[in-house]
Amino acid sequence: MLEALLRDLADTRPDHLAITGDLTNVALPEEFDEARRWLARLGPPHAVTLIPGNHDAYVRVPDARSWALWSDYLASDASGGELLAELWGREKADALAFPSLRRVGPLALVGLCSAVPTAPLLASGSLGSEQLRRLSELLAELGSRGIPRVVLVHHPPEPGVVTARRALRDASALCDVLRGSGAELVLHGHLHRTHIGSLPGPTGPIPVVGVRSASHVGGKPGRVARYHLYRVEPGTGRITLQAREYSAESDRFHDAGEQLLRSG
Repeated sequence: MLEALLRDLADTRPDHLAITGDLTNVALPEEFDEARRWLARLGPPHAVTLIPGNHDAYVRVPDARSWALWSDYLASDASGGELLAELWGREKADALAFPSLRRVGPLALVGLCSAVPTAPLLASGSLGSEQLRRLSELLAELGSRGIPRVVLVHHPPEPGVVTARRALRDASALCDVLRGSGAELVLHGHLHRTHIGSLPGPTGPIPVVGVRSASHVGGKPGRVARYHLYRVEPGTGRITLQAREYSAESDRFHDAGEQLLRSG
């Protein structure tokens, strides 16, 4: 299925890829090596932005054998790093992993990390007060510069979308940040199903979209592998979503419909 995904991405040719976590199953060292090889096939680090998921942090693995292998996909790019240095100073900005900031044309991709080790049978996440504080400052600064903001977080921020054992523990605090500082779009994973909702923002609703796994056969129609193509029109603020869904019969991804997320 991943081979079919790579073929389809070669056809659709998105400007940038954003991956909202769970490249591994139970965070074994060998899985991080395999995921690194797969990332290289997707594209170079400047064309692929990654945030970790809870599966990537189920157990504690030394950094050198885990996320460090993906560091050039997780880190802020040069342009984003410059803005972070303006906000917090060069030394502190260089030491901070999240929020990450990458510029894709006129857009800003803001990456968060909600992946933390948990007890068995739990799949919850947490951002922490310091990451949330920095996020609030960063989103406000980007908004003041008129830069459209796309926030990436693995766990869904909307209340009630998942059970407590799978939830983002400080989701209400994240909602407060978004309500105050704003964003144009929030993307998450974790659910393994499509979810389209919204959260209050300072000037209106913020679209929140959860995407299915792109590599899951799916025992039910609502679980079959998908990925999303987003078209953002910075001049108008219009955002549309096109779904691409896998067909086992043809071993190909196909168009599964388009939806307007934001009219401007």
